[in-house]
Amino acid sequence: MNYQMTSGLRGAKIHITGIVQGVGFRPFVFGLAMQLGLSGWVRNTSAGVDIEIDGMENVIESFLVALKAELPPLARIDSIEVSSQPPYGFSRFEIKESEAFEGAFQPISPDVSICPDCLRELLDPSNRRFRYPFINCTNCGPRFTIINDIPYDRPNTTMAAFNMCTNCEAEYINPLDRRFHAQPVACSICGPQVWLEETGGKLIAEKDEAITVAQARLLDGKIVAIKGLGGFHLACNALDANAVSELRRRKLRVDKPFALMMADIRMVTEHCFILGEEIKLLESRQRPIVLLRKKPHSEIADEVAPNQINVGVMLPYTPLHYLLFTPFKDAHNSIHEFPPLVMTSGNLSDEPIATDNDDARSRLASLADVFIMHNRDIGTRCDDSVVRFVKEELSESSVSVGNHPSLYFLRRSRGYAPDSIQLPFDVPSLIATGPELKNTFCVTRERYAFVSNHIGDMENYETLRSFEDGIKHFERMFRVNPEAIVCDLHPDYLSSRYALQRSNIENLPLLRIQHHHAHIAACMADNGLDGMSPVIGLAFDGTGYGEDGTIWGGEFLVADYAGYHRCFHLDYFPLPGGDAAIKRPGRTALALLWHLGIEWDGSLSPYKDFCFEERQALRVQLERSLNSPKTSSFGRLFDAAAALAGVRQMVNYEAQAAIEFEAVIDPDEPGVYEFEIRDGVVDLGKAIRSLIADAASDIPIPKISARFHNGVVELSRAVCDEIRQQTGIDSVVLSGGVWQNMVLLDRTIVRLRSDGFKLYIHRQVPANDGGISFGQAAVGAARFSV
Repeated sequence: MNYQMTSGLRGAKIHITGIVQGVGFRPFVFGLAMQLGLSGWVRNTSAGVDIEIDGMENVIESFLVALKAELPPLARIDSIEVSSQPPYGFSRFEIKESEAFEGAFQPISPDVSICPDCLRELLDPSNRRFRYPFINCTNCGPRFTIINDIPYDRPNTTMAAFNMCTNCEAEYINPLDRRFHAQPVACSICGPQVWLEETGGKLIAEKDEAITVAQARLLDGKIVAIKGLGGFHLACNALDANAVSELRRRKLRVDKPFALMMADIRMVTEHCFILGEEIKLLESRQRPIVLLRKKPHSEIADEVAPNQINVGVMLPYTPLHYLLFTPFKDAHNSIHEFPPLVMTSGNLSDEPIATDNDDARSRLASLADVFIMHNRDIGTRCDDSVVRFVKEELSESSVSVGNHPSLYFLRRSRGYAPDSIQLPFDVPSLIATGPELKNTFCVTRERYAFVSNHIGDMENYETLRSFEDGIKHFERMFRVNPEAIVCDLHPDYLSSRYALQRSNIENLPLLRIQHHHAHIAACMADNGLDGMSPVIGLAFDGTGYGEDGTIWGGEFLVADYAGYHRCFHLDYFPLPGGDAAIKRPGRTALALLWHLGIEWDGSLSPYKDFCFEERQALRVQLERSLNSPKTSSFGRLFDAAAALAGVRQMVNYEAQAAIEFEAVIDPDEPGVYEFEIRDGVVDLGKAIRSLIADAASDIPIPKISARFHNGVVELSRAVCDEIRQQTGIDSVVLSGGVWQNMVLLDRTIVRLRSDGFKLYIHRQVPANDGGISFGQAAVGAARFSV
């Protein structure tokens, strides 16, 4: 800011970037100018917000200070440019019409949960929006999921089809009203409406009656499809084991946990242990799903999260959700609170969530008994975000998201995407296409990285279409003309094929980034590290294509953005059948024993899980190296250890065996399985033999789990110490899906920090593959600039 003026009346020209549209920023500026007696104007542009004012020098200075200090709740200023001007001669202050500039862009606000003011009006019988399920204002409501283009004005949203009534328009044009230029503003007279219909489309009820009938169906054990902000949910009574089991059967989801929605914090504390920071996360305007420890005597059906100690919980975040949780009367006119609901994505397993009414009628017909529909289109599909609490002191970084330094993402989507992440350096305009699993993509411009909402596993045509449509939308919104395309090293990923195709068609450079280098770079950029000094990177995950054509995943790297050196890695062992071994950890365990030269003892749990013919076929496959790719993956090692300990021999969702292995851990067990290091390779033999001996001696599984986890912690410490002795590097970055294991994360950080290392963990993107596209963009920028 270079605002320098002599005393007296002066003019000032101001340009502001950040999240300053659709968040009440212009009325805030208007009110501030009126309060200070300034004249001039403010307007939205596709490049941000422009202001021109006349006033006394000291008053303009006060105005500039207040601009940054008294922001509306959802606004964020990234930059402010001020230039001194002669007085313009303005006689009043006004809000001008928006203006679009060719090629200009700005950050866009994510969707925001209903604010306290709108919630109060929603439940106030005297308010004209009483029980109106689309109530909103400039401080809350949909943003990202309804916008089609910038500037963020009503004609550029899915609300364009709804003409405002006289009352709504009066609020919309009043600069001092809370709904001034709230683009989704509406009421029951002029806005979207809800209705309830049966499978097949027959109308059951409309407007408020639709909600009360839906409540009755939920209490009767039915499954209800609910159209929300970013797609459909499937809901049922979480206290009704039969309803939850039926939802599992229909959705083809055997064990993977369902998310829950609960009415309020009081209900959450009834069913879960909860810390103060977790309450803040639940009540934040982003309203993510938060992983919480379930209380032993909770009435939540066990079928919600089989074999788990944690459940994912969120609070209502739309007016419709709050109406579903209003108390109900029984047959005797007694009032009862509405129970917790399962609230899971409206799709069959592995498909994108349904967003369109007709699509939902088709794809969800076999899943839901009834549908809560509405006629406000969803512009962009957006799943719920999933987070958990980590201790603030676990990372050296001061970076936080939404004033929540304890936030640790498992999935970054609704409420956070497409919020920009500022990179520690200028970058060219890039498209990074991300990985195969848990896909996100990322587009960059200047110092901004825009990581997409969760796309999902790129394993079918429907998800590929969602991915392609999402990239087009981000390119349009953020005016990105890519100078290069960045993708994973694996040539067969759908995201890599897309990148290659665009590169060929548009004659753009294609940069292929090794998976685990992208992991480490993502965490570096996540913490604002400039890359001038390399870090020790512990990239632990399930699958990533290596430079040598094998499957990596237990990698100890020295890395910066431009490159990396693979210093140590787990010993390779075979995965007979590839995906078949991943889905059957017992198969991985027997392959590991074969590789280590350990006989298949008949007392071993994996041995018992296979019949004689299966064991013989497996042995032949291993001896002849038939479809048995080699891996150095920590994810697969955890699977094998869980199978050998007797936890699980077959999985039906990713990392299930490892998650259940962690869940049973004995927190007080100090024992350690020792890993040995030889010539840059981590030998697994000693640790696995110790585990087998304990299992044969009937050592309890919780103790085996603890000893294995402790062994990985001590291995990490030993390798980091060796690298530090060789290089002098003392900064350690932890990335990859294995670091979602909270026991491993906590203990590794405590152990390494006690040895004088600086630790960095993810804060703004997930440690899993959901953060890969961000890392690809950071590495791609470094390589493209060389």
